[in-house]
Amino acid sequence: MKVIIEADGGSRGNPGPAGYGAVVRTADGAAVLAETKEAIGRATNNVAEYRGLLAGLDDAVRLGASEAAVYMDSKLVVEQMSGRWKVKHPDLAELHAQARKLASRFDRISYTWIPRERNSHADRLANEAMDAAATLNGEASPVTEPAETVAPQSAPGWTGARGTPTRMLLLRHGQTPLSVQRRYSGRGNPTLTELGRRQAEAAAGYLAERGGIAAVISSPLQRAYATAGAAADALGLDVTVDDDLIETDFGAWEGLTFAEAAERDPELHRRWLRDTSTAPPGGESFDDALARVQRARARIIAGYPGATVLVVSHVTPIKMLLRLALDAGPGILYRLHLDLASLSIAEFYSDGASSVRLVNQTGYL
Repeated sequence: MKVIIEADGGSRGNPGPAGYGAVVRTADGAAVLAETKEAIGRATNNVAEYRGLLAGLDDAVRLGASEAAVYMDSKLVVEQMSGRWKVKHPDLAELHAQARKLASRFDRISYTWIPRERNSHADRLANEAMDAAATLNGEASPVTEPAETVAPQSAPGWTGARGTPTRMLLLRHGQTPLSVQRRYSGRGNPTLTELGRRQAEAAAGYLAERGGIAAVISSPLQRAYATAGAAADALGLDVTVDDDLIETDFGAWEGLTFAEAAERDPELHRRWLRDTSTAPPGGESFDDALARVQRARARIIAGYPGATVLVVSHVTPIKMLLRLALDAGPGILYRLHLDLASLSIAEFYSDGASSVRLVNQTGYL
């Protein structure tokens, strides 16, 4: 007998009140053969997702199924169970081993990622379980979706800042044909190379295992949007586009190498390298870019107070956000190095304080 398994799990607080839901259907999806939900106390979102999978597999085994098609909105679980992503977190390694043992009971099994809206039955069960977990813990229980966010807990540091900051995970997009050739790439819209897509997937896997991300916000350019999309799929989130996170407009220098731009406009190029108010021919100055990045930062802080947000953008806007977090002068823009698909972390408090926790991490690539 072949069955369909739909599973979901979530945590409100990550870790926080957690629960899972699982549904087993007939092969045509028409009839429900079993459904399970359970509050599991305090756990992370990824642990809850695995617990949902285990429940679905166990129900299918009890029903005597020999084949199973598993559908989940957790990119992390699907990729790890398919063998494409490694399991690094010790809390997940044991659950992964249990799931693999159950999966070996089937003659054939497959794993497919689906968006959350297509996983509504299991999602509803998981939310009901989380409601129960929150009640057992004596906590207020949200009515709607599981909160897959982890609030960065920060004690007062040398700045004296108190409270919970908005933490921005700043991810630069993956490789493009222009970055291979080290050409100015501003408002042009090249796609990711094959390596760029692998970089995006590697970053997505790392971020999904880390968890705790409330939203994914991206530049509108496709190299950033594709990188953001990989992470959003892994996290079970949607991508929100913010036009102010777009790369600097390099004007007539777009597509040129450093040497070609310097040869075309030698004096202007020299001035541009030391004066952030200077713009390329027909382009945008770094001062103008800073003004719109400040608008984007203000929107993100207002929209996600105390949450962790993934911001996928380009080298200049990310440098701008790091500069703002460091309260540094413009010269830092010329001294920061950010690799393709690198991750940096900046935090912004409601009282105006800020800090930088990480710059240019690439260990997952």
